[in-house]
Amino acid sequence: MRISRFIGPDQATHFGIIQENGTAEVLTGDIFEGLQPTDRYETVTRLLAPLEPSNILGIGLNYHEHAKETGKDVSENPILFMKPTAALNHPGADIVLPGCSVWGPEVDFEAELAVVIGKPALNVAVESALEHVLGYTCANDVSARRWQKHGGGGQWGRGKGFDTFCPLGPVLVSSDEIPDPQDLRISCTLNGELMQEGHTGDMIFSVATLISELSRDRTLSPGTVILTGTPPGVGVARNPPLFLSKGDVITVEIERIGRLTNPVTDSDH
Repeated sequence: MRISRFIGPDQATHFGIIQENGTAEVLTGDIFEGLQPTDRYETVTRLLAPLEPSNILGIGLNYHEHAKETGKDVSENPILFMKPTAALNHPGADIVLPGCSVWGPEVDFEAELAVVIGKPALNVAVESALEHVLGYTCANDVSARRWQKHGGGGQWGRGKGFDTFCPLGPVLVSSDEIPDPQDLRISCTLNGELMQEGHTGDMIFSVATLISELSRDRTLSPGTVILTGTPPGVGVARNPPLFLSKGDVITVEIERIGRLTNPVTDSDH
């Protein structure tokens, strides 16, 4: 199932399945317990991120080629950071360059496969880890590099946690439609120009391994979103570096999921 979340003409929020004519068949029920079609259709006035995450966990340097372009060694364990849920952003909504940086924002893009946990995962084995996945969506792990490197005392959360820094969407594709998350092409374009291109098979730690590792003595609750790392081509690794500017349009595309597009604007302060 390809689940969308949207606002209809009644200003209510619905789950639905987008149709070719731009309407959506409304789904009823709970996204974690099961959604059912209603044979009722609504106009989509605004597309939202496909869920409101309970937690957002990020994984750093999880593609071999990305680690290589940054000159970093491969870690023995997943590099974990967290984004606040307030960073959630929607398809088509502005990514806002923070106005609080004395260095200049240096905001970068990171195309990522996002995994959504559907049932509690605690101390799960790698072999059964994917049974806990509700589905997959596209993510952009937007990162203010100066803040990431220098503004958080060595921790990454400050630079990755500004408002609007976690676009998700456009749909949540249920796990039965993607039996192997390590077999997906992923790319990112900036103003129509290809920036990132990779394959999830290049991940250092597979999706199943990440779920198993992150669930050690820690419950991954339903609605937890795991950002699984980014392929090569990020702006900070380019020569010269390339960062987002007001007026840019950034698009993440993942095979079998779709395209997540966001414009970029300045902060109003």
